[in-house]
Amino acid sequence: MLDQILHYDTELFLYLNNLGSPSWDGFWLAITNKFIFGSLMGIVLFVLLYRKFGLKYTLLLIVVVALMITFTDQITNLFKRTFERHRPCRTEVVMDQMRFIAVRCGLYGFFSGHASNSMAVAIFGGLMLRSQHKWLLFALISFSLLVAYSRIYVGVHYPLDIICGLIFGVFSGSVFYKLAQGLLKRFDTSRNRIEK
Repeated sequence: MLDQILHYDTELFLYLNNLGSPSWDGFWLAITNKFIFGSLMGIVLFVLLYRKFGLKYTLLLIVVVALMITFTDQITNLFKRTFERHRPCRTEVVMDQMRFIAVRCGLYGFFSGHASNSMAVAIFGGLMLRSQHKWLLFALISFSLLVAYSRIYVGVHYPLDIICGLIFGVFSGSVFYKLAQGLLKRFDTSRNRIEK
């Protein structure tokens, strides 16, 4: 059963990866670049959080986001070391049939850190700001899906790596959203006590 799932996963990867063309390579390389997509999401969220919460609470939320990304990254690495599933760009049978345009090819790929981190930030930011910006959650999730797909396009992740990364990102973003809400309530209550 597992072999069959992995076979279908490989077939879907090859299909999606080979849809690429040189004229789109630059776009997908930019989308998959951690600095570019991280900066875009970070700047948008910082500005919107600052407008809603002010500097003090925004700095607290930045700490929560940093902890969330660290947590998500470490769990992703734990899964990669535990399952040791080679990336498509490291699998001989697949390498001959795919397009590889990434800057580098890591060793293990299950599950995708790009997918989990971008989705965690999307869920966290979208939920924190949904009362002011109802469209934001949809926009951030859409951007996260683009980032996730870029990993297939450039040749470093199978679709199953991406799907599992996205699911874990939803979990992580939701947990840290709840944590942030609790912290904001606690600090707000403390401030109200001091002001009284």
